[in-house]
Amino acid sequence: MFTFLKSLVLPAPVAAAQPSPAPDRLQAPGVEAFDVRAALADAHGLPVLDWAAAQAWVARIADSAEQARAWTACETAWLQHLQAALGPAYRLQSQRSAILLSTLPAHVAEATLGFVNKSVQRILRTLDGVASTPDWGQDILIVFDDEDGYYRYVSHYYPDAGEFAASSGMYIHHRCGHFVTVKADLHAVEPVIAHELTHACVSHLPLPAWLNEGLAVNTEQRLAPRPGALQDLRQMRMRHQAFWGEAEIQQFWSGKSFLRNDEGNELSYDLARILVAQFAVDWGRFRCFALDADLADGAAAAAREHLHIDLGAAACAVLEREPDAAWAPQPERWNDAPERGAF
Repeated sequence: MFTFLKSLVLPAPVAAAQPSPAPDRLQAPGVEAFDVRAALADAHGLPVLDWAAAQAWVARIADSAEQARAWTACETAWLQHLQAALGPAYRLQSQRSAILLSTLPAHVAEATLGFVNKSVQRILRTLDGVASTPDWGQDILIVFDDEDGYYRYVSHYYPDAGEFAASSGMYIHHRCGHFVTVKADLHAVEPVIAHELTHACVSHLPLPAWLNEGLAVNTEQRLAPRPGALQDLRQMRMRHQAFWGEAEIQQFWSGKSFLRNDEGNELSYDLARILVAQFAVDWGRFRCFALDADLADGAAAAAREHLHIDLGAAACAVLEREPDAAWAPQPERWNDAPERGAF
């Protein structure tokens, strides 16, 4: 896998940004300068930009092309400040719409950026009519040197209390979407990129976590299958049947089960994969379903309207259980707001 990345022949040269002072202010025609430094917040010692302030500044620019340039300038300025905070070994490199912050050797960084650009186009074709890319901005990838740096950064986007599942990659949907991973996991960089880019390409839709993750896992397996990823199907079937009950399936529909730190996390991703793979056989119907899905009800109404199925009955069938009305999404039983499948 990693050898393949090294051997990619890239269609365009990569621009490597030499370390330079991160800008304090950004200029755009017709508006006052944007104070970048004043808009930076401290996230466990790492800078995070106030993206609401950046959006407000960009919105005051009259010309749409200048707005796009200003937004890209905000992204790049933030990455330069983050680069400075992470240390002199980190470099910014870009190719087409992709930009990478890492300590990777130049040739590996080039191949990684090439794979990002290639993957975006493949995802758009695979998820025809569902996936899209924004008019503004770059495909941002941050590769941390170690897990300490990775978790130090992503913890900013988690609640203060609770235990959460471990991860090696994450798409962060927070006004400025970007995805992050760990250098130690780059032997699996292709699946991570394919998975997280899928999240980025469907982030414009209010998808429940199970549908979002099901799309990401199936797309990952199609574009960058992991060697040895197949498990004993009989064993997985037994694990599913032993784990899922009325309470657990409500966590699944609400998205909470994807944050569990036990086997429920793995089984949630697998159940989402199975359901999406079955529902997507008729892509025309599935596309209408995905476009109409709402995280507030776990996509139940859209499933009835476009797939002509009850989600609870579908889950029971997959798990070889008798149909049970209590297995349908019941938002009134979800204690907190449903989780958007953002990463």
